[in-house]
Amino acid sequence: MALHSDWLSALAAFEAAARHQNFAHAAEELHLTASAVSHHVRRLEARLGLPLFRRHARGVRLTAEGRQLADAASGAIADIDGVISGLKRSSAADAPVRITTLHSFASSWLIPRLPEFARAHPEVRLSIDTGSALTRFDDSGPDFGIRYGPGRWPGLVAHPLLQDSLFPVASPAMAKGIKTPAQVARLPLISDLAVQGWRDWCRIAGLRLSGLDERYVFSDSTDMLAAAEQGLGAALARSSILGPWLRERSLVQLPGPELPGRYSYHVVYAEHRRLRPAARTMVDWLLAQATA
Repeated sequence: MALHSDWLSALAAFEAAARHQNFAHAAEELHLTASAVSHHVRRLEARLGLPLFRRHARGVRLTAEGRQLADAASGAIADIDGVISGLKRSSAADAPVRITTLHSFASSWLIPRLPEFARAHPEVRLSIDTGSALTRFDDSGPDFGIRYGPGRWPGLVAHPLLQDSLFPVASPAMAKGIKTPAQVARLPLISDLAVQGWRDWCRIAGLRLSGLDERYVFSDSTDMLAAAEQGLGAALARSSILGPWLRERSLVQLPGPELPGRYSYHVVYAEHRRLRPAARTMVDWLLAQATA
């Protein structure tokens, strides 16, 4: 006799009732009412043409035929649960590691290092989001993030990644003849939306704060550096993201002090969720890269 799909709910209710020897307990497990479980079992008995339980005042007891069917149903459901659990584990293991971070950090620090990670861990796939929206680290959110800030966020574990400092840079052509911090402060200045800026740098350089020509402001730090590369002015750059421009000598450091960063980069993830093995591999690699 073929097993039709409408048997499945009745078999699931019967198997739970057989395990508990109690319709009410089975109903609680299945989020049904006791009468619904009883209805499923009676429908199954009617189709089979034989009783599966003996009803009595204190509850129910399996018949010999009921025990035979219960053993088969329990084994089949256990096999299905095992396959589903394995598929879920396989799906989770194969899913890309989801990372959220700033665009400037991804393009300037992370991406230049990814070829090394890919060689060391070719089995790990990555999905990197650089959107500006505030990220929720819930069960449907990213595995972890790289945040720039004080290192304390409610509900998040935070591992220090990179300390920052800020100093002025400009294109080689604009840097010619600039020998003092005072000359830097008289250049057209380019800013981003960081919490520290030109006024903070001038203060530690011992310069007057009046007369600063902050001519261009960008929301993204990489756009600020690109504008400086084009000769639009001097930018106050963060050391952590400046590497590609310095290596190519499209930007050079100008005279003056380095301003210690008030904030730093951290790897963060939710306290209530354990990192998946692939995500843990990526986090450990990032922390090792920062140390190196």
